Amino acid sequence: MNLLTSMRYLVALHDHRHFDRAAKACHITQPALSNALRALERELGTPIVRRGRTYSGLTPEGEQVLASARRMLREHEALQQSLASQQDQPVGSLRLGVVPSAVPVATRFCALLQSRHPGIAPVLLSLPSGEIESGLKALTLDLGLGFLERVSARGSGFQVFPQYQERLYLVTQAPRAVRAKSPPPSRIGEPLAWADTVGFDLCLLTPDMHNRSIVDAAFARAGVAVKPVMETNSVLSLALAVRTGPLASVMPGALVSSLREQPGLLFRPLVKPEVQTPVGFLVRREVALTRTQEAALALARDADWRAELAATSGSFKT
Repeated sequence: MNLLTSMRYLVALHDHRHFDRAAKACHITQPALSNALRALERELGTPIVRRGRTYSGLTPEGEQVLASARRMLREHEALQQSLASQQDQPVGSLRLGVVPSAVPVATRFCALLQSRHPGIAPVLLSLPSGEIESGLKALTLDLGLGFLERVSARGSGFQVFPQYQERLYLVTQAPRAVRAKSPPPSRIGEPLAWADTVGFDLCLLTPDMHNRSIVDAAFARAGVAVKPVMETNSVLSLALAVRTGPLASVMPGALVSSLREQPGLLFRPLVKPEVQTPVGFLVRREVALTRTQEAALALARDADWRAELAATSGSFKT
C-alpha cells in the first residue's frame, strides 16, 4: 500500500463527498479508490469512513487521519517544490482564495507573479471569506486575499500582509448613455451620500458575502433601509447589471478600476459615511512556507507591485 497515495484518496473523498467523483478526480476507478481506503483502514486498525448506501462522512478517527493526510500532502508538495526549484526560480502551484470584490486585484497579482516566476502556476479561486479562512486552516489553500477586519493579529491563526483600503462607489449608467449611439467615456463623478442612493434600483452582492455586510452597515449608519431588486454572488454580474440594464450597484474600487475603459458609466464615491475596509493577504501561522508562497509574499511587498496597486485598487480623484 502506498500510504501517501491513500492519503490523497482520502482527502479527495472528503472534498468531493462522493466516491465516484473522488475517483474521477484521482483518475482511478471507484472500486480502486474504495479498495485503497479499506487497505488504509486495515493498516491503521480502525474504520475511518462512514459507509452507507452513499458516502456518509468520516468517523472521529477518520477526521484525525484526514488532518494528518493534509499535513503529509503539504509537506510532500513543499519538498517537491524545493527539489524542483532553483534558488531564484520557484516551481509549483499556488492556490489563492480571494473574496469576490478583490478578484480584479488578485488577477493582476497572479499575472505579474507568473510573469516573474514562469515556474509558478497560480490557481485563483473566488470564495466567500469563511471558505478562505477554513481553506487556509485545512491547508487546501496556500494564500488568501480578504478582509482583514475579520481576523485579528493575535489568536486568529493567520499572519496578515495589508495591501490596500477598499472604497465603495455607486455605479450607474451615465446620463444620456442609454440612448446614445456612441456612449460618452466613463468618468468619476462627484461624491454621493449613502442616504441619497434611495430611489436607485440596486443590484448588490448576496447577504452571505462579507462585502454585502459592509454595504448594509453603511446604509444603516446613514439611516436608510435598502431592498435591492437583484442579488448575485458574482462581481461580474454586478458590472453586467449596470452595463446592460437600468440598474445601479455599489461596487468596490478595484472593480471600478477595471471598468473605467468601458464607455457610458458614472462612478460616484460614496460618503457620509466614507467606508474604507483594509484588504490583505493571509497565510496560516506556524506552518513552513513553500517556495511559491515565499515568492508570492515577496511580490506582495515589492515596490513595483505596490505602485500598481495604488493605481488600480480604487482610490481616484474626482
